[in-house]
Amino acid sequence: MRVVFSELAKQEFDDAVSFYETKHYGLGKQFKEEVKKAINRIVKYPKAWSVEQADVRKCLLHRFPYKLLYSIETGHIFVIAVAHQHRRPTYWVE
Repeated sequence: MRVVFSELAKQEFDDAVSFYETKHYGLGKQFKEEVKKAINRIVKYPKAWSVEQADVRKCLLHRFPYKLLYSIETGHIFVIAVAHQHRRPTYWVE
């Protein structure tokens, strides 16, 4: 199944990678890998994660305080946000 990131999710992902890379060399790459693993799990089992709101589900990352918010669309998974779990919890609804 195809995965499509919203513009917001792309920007959040890039920002998080940059942030972690400035904290420690290679940590940004580790964040990328963790997101990739989460995406693979979502593609394999799209309905396995709990519903955050309405038709939006959340998949928590294991090593980082982020969650992927996504919806299951016809023919693809739409990633709405790559959200930090402790900052403005419902900002993505807007």
